[in-house]
Amino acid sequence: MKVCKTSWLLTGIVAFVLAACNKDNDNLLYKKQVLPIVISGYNATQEALTVKVDTFYLSTRLGGGSFKQGSAFTFGEHQHTVKVSITEESSGKLVLEKEFTKQDSVAAFNFLYMDGKASNMPEKPAVEKEKISLVYMFIPNITQYSEPVDFVIGKYFVVPKVFEEVTRIKNVKPNEFSPPATFSTFLTGRQEYNGVITSVSFQVRIYKTGTNTPYVDGTAYTWNDISTSAPKPAASVAASKLYIFSEAPSGNLMRFFTRLDY
Repeated sequence: MKVCKTSWLLTGIVAFVLAACNKDNDNLLYKKQVLPIVISGYNATQEALTVKVDTFYLSTRLGGGSFKQGSAFTFGEHQHTVKVSITEESSGKLVLEKEFTKQDSVAAFNFLYMDGKASNMPEKPAVEKEKISLVYMFIPNITQYSEPVDFVIGKYFVVPKVFEEVTRIKNVKPNEFSPPATFSTFLTGRQEYNGVITSVSFQVRIYKTGTNTPYVDGTAYTWNDISTSAPKPAASVAASKLYIFSEAPSGNLMRFFTRLDY
């Protein structure tokens, strides 16, 4: 049994050996079964992670930031299962562990490691021409707000103080990933609105679900129409973004801190 990188040379050698063997001697040469291993996601900590497959450690560590790596495991003649473990390199703390069998088509991991915990990492939509896709996880660490919220994406016209909704992501629980929202790019800056030249900004507001009321209503904090917004990319450039952010108020004005911009 062994872990190896996928190789055309290895495939060729195995094919040659099989062809050279007498068909009546199948009992002398068992059919090897190879399990592809794909590990992807994001490490939002300072801890490097190591991957152990059966009794072997992969040489590549999962450092801070995004990662994606592939390898393969060859089952032994009488081996039916294999265990894949991911641990912190410095402490040995177990992060994830799964057991796979010969019948599995692939050993796949796609996870986020943050605050000492592993969770499922959603796939971002592919970038589309003249489209923006956004996925959010909101951590209300100061207010401890626990009800679902709507992420309302739109344009704010300074004169006459109008917020124009483009789309919204509805009923998102705090500390969980939202489904993606995809919408067309648009221009900001100075534009004409009802015959008046005004500044236009890209805003992502957080409302109590099913309403147009900022989630901070009833708390000690206020929402500023211009300076308070969930994280967002440029409105005029196609992008696909995943954000994890938490509260970081300035006085009684609610602001946010982006923990992950991916």
